Amino acid sequence: MWRIWLLFDPRRILIALSVFLFSLAILIHFILLSTDRFNWIEGPRASAAVQEMSIGADQLARVARGSPTIG
Repeated sequence: MWRIWLLFDPRRILIALSVFLFSLAILIHFILLSTDRFNWIEGPRASAAVQEMSIGADQLARVARGSPTIG
């Protein structure tokens, strides 16, 4: 196993590995920031919360009218 370091420069390999892992970490964090559940900066989007509230109000109105609820 030690002979592989005779073929490759350890400094270049470690720098390449560090750059790759840092890029992967940044990519994962940006993917998480793009979701509603794991966005720790802005929190859930207001449009999603308003939509959930309007769906709840619509279902409540259907129950009050006596019509069957769907979904």
